[in-house]
Amino acid sequence: MIVPDSLVFAIDDDASVRKGLTRLLRSARYQTEAFNSASDFLLRPPHPGPSCVIVDVRMPGVTGIELQEALIQRRREEQLIFITGHGNISMCAKAMKAGAVDFLPKPFRNEDLLQCVGRALNRSAEQRRRNAEKTSARLLLDALTPREFEVMQLVITGMLNKQIAAELGTAEKTVKVHRGRVMQKLRVTSVAELVRLVERACVARATRAVRETKV
Repeated sequence: MIVPDSLVFAIDDDASVRKGLTRLLRSARYQTEAFNSASDFLLRPPHPGPSCVIVDVRMPGVTGIELQEALIQRRREEQLIFITGHGNISMCAKAMKAGAVDFLPKPFRNEDLLQCVGRALNRSAEQRRRNAEKTSARLLLDALTPREFEVMQLVITGMLNKQIAAELGTAEKTVKVHRGRVMQKLRVTSVAELVRLVERACVARATRAVRETKV
């Protein structure tokens, strides 16, 4: 099943390779665009949906590895599939460590490349989903006042209202009010939901306070 709104890019300085890749991808019903250089590709605005890039490692100008570095620096989300007739183990290891989906030596089987494309687009779609959830969660957290944020961080450590009040040097009833506002603003009804929201936002969780009152 093709990922909705997806786009596959092919980058190779060899016109015959670009033509072959384009023909293969379109026969598999993928939307595709081809470029003869990584520099030209970087001039194109990022695709707003899931995407992957099939790129030759060695090309005049910006190489495939340099393209990967540029995309990482720009915080772009395209998933990369490297193809090469001149690869080596260290180059492959470097590309994979930086997040490449696969590293295919030429000549490769069409079936292998199409499987890589499918994995890349699924990974891209999942990454976009996680990023959207992260953005949504952080927008909710931004609505909290500094004090509400402090209370929230202590709540997710498992501390009770009485313990939080002692930690912050305030009244227990005040903590209850802040806690209620936190739950309302963040649209959650339980501590478990609150913890999951904070995890989606990728916000550092406070460590449990050392000084606690006896229950």
